[in-house]
Amino acid sequence: MAEIFEKMEVEFVDQDESVQVVADNIRDTGEVPERYVRSEIKSDPVIIDAEGYNLPVIDMSRLLNPDFSEEETAKLGSACEHWGFFQLVNHGIDVGLLQQIKADITKFFSLPLEEKLAVAIPPNGIEGFGHHFVFSKEQKLDWVDILFLATRPIEQRNLSFWPAKPSTFRDTLDKYSLQLSNVSAQLFKFMANNLGVDQEVFLSTFKGLPQSVRINYYPPCSQADRVLGLSPHTDGVGMTFLLHVNDVEGLQIRKDGKWFSVQAMHGALVVNIGDIIEILTNGRYKSVEHRAVINPNKERITIAAFQSIHLFCKIGPLQELLTADKARYKVMDGVEFTKGYFAAKLEGRRYLESLKLGL
Repeated sequence: MAEIFEKMEVEFVDQDESVQVVADNIRDTGEVPERYVRSEIKSDPVIIDAEGYNLPVIDMSRLLNPDFSEEETAKLGSACEHWGFFQLVNHGIDVGLLQQIKADITKFFSLPLEEKLAVAIPPNGIEGFGHHFVFSKEQKLDWVDILFLATRPIEQRNLSFWPAKPSTFRDTLDKYSLQLSNVSAQLFKFMANNLGVDQEVFLSTFKGLPQSVRINYYPPCSQADRVLGLSPHTDGVGMTFLLHVNDVEGLQIRKDGKWFSVQAMHGALVVNIGDIIEILTNGRYKSVEHRAVINPNKERITIAAFQSIHLFCKIGPLQELLTADKARYKVMDGVEFTKGYFAAKLEGRRYLESLKLGL
């Protein structure tokens, strides 16, 4: 993966500062470093516990049951069109495996900093422990430490970035990534059914289902209204699966011009549509802007799995969806798309909007 980003000339600034250490220092100084202060937070309206702002819930067992599949598939399509997000229950991932990966992730972030730095992101790299999307020494930073890993296909893994501690981490992540691949393949098929397109045509973009994970550690901050865990953005992938490692909330999505706080259901996967699927569906399914906010008293830990694309495939609206509509997005290859996405520096929907054709 590192070689791919070198070819795309995506340049990052080396940033070895751990936010967890910064958070610990604030307890002594009482001051948030200027690089993390985000003045825009206070001016953004946020909806909390408002009626009508509950994410749709999709039941995988109903999708797979012939007696309920048609009804649940329609519900899935509606969620993708109107929300771009949904909570997936009865997904079939082993409960014991979920408990183990939560335990392993928690143990990794509890390690001393020098042990976590053993898998640090190298200069101009993307995999490992550290920060993402750091392009300059002056830009504002997100209040998060991350561990980013390529997980599938297996031959794309670089195990030198896979933590050796805890000892069960690698095996657990391998099993989790496989079960997630199976879940995503099933969802892609039901989405194709809802869209009325050929399953194989829809799945061809995701053949082999390239997958990566971003494991997030958001330290608490006593001045939580001055920092952001993750800047507003859309995901430059096909589909994202978010698992909450602990029960601390922080995910917000932008709907109706306001930020809506997501209350994750216990055991559910929070799934969202990425930019690739919005383009493939010619805008029918929505890639929705979202961000992460910080809890003043508790750490928040999550693992996001991204079902992505092969870099050398073509990305554009499916021809089957253009019989009654004009193409709204330009066609490009995966390398061009990914290079543009990273260069856009995680700024809301700016990159995705730039790909629209002037109709």
